[in-house]
Amino acid sequence: MDTEWMRQGRCRDMDPAIFFPNDGVGVQVAQKICAECPVKEPCLEYALVNRVDHGVWGGASERERRRLLRKRRLAESSAASPH
Repeated sequence: MDTEWMRQGRCRDMDPAIFFPNDGVGVQVAQKICAECPVKEPCLEYALVNRVDHGVWGGASERERRRLLRKRRLAESSAASPH
C-alpha cells in the first residue's frame, strides 16, 4: 500500500504519543488534530486495511474503526448473498 501520504500528515512532526492516548480526552485531542488533516481519508483507510488496533488514525479511535470494519463486513456479506 502506498504510504506517500504520510509525509503530508499534520502529525508528521508531532509526538506520536498524542495519537496513542490512554483516555477519552487524549482521543479527542488527537481527533481535533486529524479533523483538519489533508490526508485524513488515506490515513483512516491505511488503518482499516492493515487492521491497526491501537491509536487514532484518520480521526477514528480503535472503537470507531472496529465499527467501520463491522459495517463493511456486513455490507460485503449482504452484497454477496442473493436475495
